[in-house]
Amino acid sequence: MTPPQVHHVTHPLVQHKLTLMRNKNASSTTFRTLLGELAMLMAYEVTRDMPTHLVEVQTPLETMQSPMIDGKKLVFASILRAGNGMLDGLLRVVPSARVGHIGLYRDPATLKAVEYYYKMPADLQERDVIAVDPMLATGHSAVAALNKLKAARPRSLKFLCLLAAPTGIQTLHAAHPDVPIYTAAIDRELNDHGYILPGLGDAGDRIFGTK
Repeated sequence: MTPPQVHHVTHPLVQHKLTLMRNKNASSTTFRTLLGELAMLMAYEVTRDMPTHLVEVQTPLETMQSPMIDGKKLVFASILRAGNGMLDGLLRVVPSARVGHIGLYRDPATLKAVEYYYKMPADLQERDVIAVDPMLATGHSAVAALNKLKAARPRSLKFLCLLAAPTGIQTLHAAHPDVPIYTAAIDRELNDHGYILPGLGDAGDRIFGTK
């Protein structure tokens, strides 16, 4: 059973573009373009409940009270390297957002996450943070990233991905039951190497053409 903190984005445009990305014959250029478009669409969902406050604005006809996003700027925390493929699309929707990076790689023997880089904007305790990674497979990288982010005590924390495996969802939810997960698809399972099935392959390799 999927935890209530998991938000499955089933919009037809999201699903259509994801299907095109799954095609093994899609070029790196096509894959990157689709990923940027999907990230834009997902940005609307993951920011749907952002707090707002009313400000006074002068229209060409009169003065009115109108909503603006409340508080400090949003932070997109990209989990390297594949998370960077989503940043352009997200920043097109929220251009004022700050960007942080968490460098993690998966140990091929243990499938555990190993950190090699961490750089975030200051004052995370006053900011809403969205951790970004196209794939939620084993969940180890996501948990490690969220552990690090939580230590900085952000105002709120969410996790955004394109594909999730049931194992990854269970691992992340067990470690961080308070962190909402936003995903475009929940795939069947992981193979013996920790890749999502049916999946779309290694997102980083397909983004950067290193497959």
